[in-house]
Amino acid sequence: MEKAEITALFDKYIKKLRITPSWDVRLEFVEDPSWRKTGDFKIDCDDRKAILMLNAVNPTQENIEEVIVHELMHIKMYPLDQVTESLIMSCFEEGTAASNFAYMQFFTTLEQTVEELAKCFLYEFGEDKEFSYGRCRKEKSFNDLYEGLKSID
Repeated sequence: MEKAEITALFDKYIKKLRITPSWDVRLEFVEDPSWRKTGDFKIDCDDRKAILMLNAVNPTQENIEEVIVHELMHIKMYPLDQVTESLIMSCFEEGTAASNFAYMQFFTTLEQTVEELAKCFLYEFGEDKEFSYGRCRKEKSFNDLYEGLKSID
């Protein structure tokens, strides 16, 4: 997909998700071949500015539209993200098993929620409704995960 097409999708979704005009969001293409993510963002919540970064060299996700929606959903969820992270920090001593567990559970759940919202939104409004399976290809198969486990008999 060409950068102009990607920029058009970005413009479409910052409006559909009602991110603008209350936020100033810029799209940047990362040209660094060592950057391993397909998408990410930097955010200044106090100034309501964000930069959505997309991998222009070697993205691992096949559907860039899905990546854009996913990353923009993170911006929509950011206030909740910050409140939850602050709550974890105030309830658990940093570096403890409890703190690490809370962070892992929170970030896993946040990522799953953002992805589910992105899929729903893409299903309704997307031009490319085929989801990316790039991350699945890197994972072990179900049989590989359970091979060698002993029977519980």
